[in-house]
Amino acid sequence: MTQGNAHRWPVRVYFEDTDAGGIVYHARFLAFAERARTEALRALGAPHQELVDQHDLLFIVRRVEVDYLSPARLDQALCVVTRVAALGGASVTLAQGVEAEDGAVHATLRVVLVCVRLADNRPARIPRRWRTALMGLLTAAERGS
Repeated sequence: MTQGNAHRWPVRVYFEDTDAGGIVYHARFLAFAERARTEALRALGAPHQELVDQHDLLFIVRRVEVDYLSPARLDQALCVVTRVAALGGASVTLAQGVEAEDGAVHATLRVVLVCVRLADNRPARIPRRWRTALMGLLTAAERGS
């Protein structure tokens, strides 16, 4: 669901997401964020597969920074909030947060995606439709700059 300049994607913590102590395994936060990014583009009317089919382009992860702030636990309802922190010609930087229902933030992620050509993995300009969709998730700070 998109609200204002953020996309919100609900996640439930299942047993497969946890370690032996019932705490979400650190790498699962990356998986939660990946699904939320995919769903954000779909909700904005610019799905990944159409980028491939129509333009022979793809978004790939160039960099990920994760801050783990507090543990999430088995059966907990979470929400991944996705915003665009910066939008370049061939790249987009996303700010994502994994939050609990009470608003507590369990992890924050800063993800840099690059749009590349499938043929040679070289950077390519983000097509207008995807650029326009991503602009809808620009953070207030980025809008002001």
